[in-house]
Amino acid sequence: MVEVAYALPSQQVILPVKVALGTTAEAAIQASGLLAKFPEIDLAVNKIGLFGKLSQLDTKLRHLDRVEIYRPLIADPKEVRRQRAAEGKVMKKGGGDIAE
Repeated sequence: MVEVAYALPSQQVILPVKVALGTTAEAAIQASGLLAKFPEIDLAVNKIGLFGKLSQLDTKLRHLDRVEIYRPLIADPKEVRRQRAAEGKVMKKGGGDIAE
């Protein structure tokens, strides 16, 4: 028994899947039926992982592993941090108007 997980901003799906010992992550994903339910998943594009650690489709699974299918990022985290840092610096230097 393993779990296959996929999350959208508004919904999280975790499905238990009975598989034989040594089944690959890809086979477990196929057996879960998630690819039919969410046609936007493309295993050639979407990365996968086991418990938050990136893995390959040919990774052999163990009992109670959780295969996670990741969505592409909508923003580059480095760029978002740069923008937040720049906004923070402007706010600190600006200080606002002094009332007289």
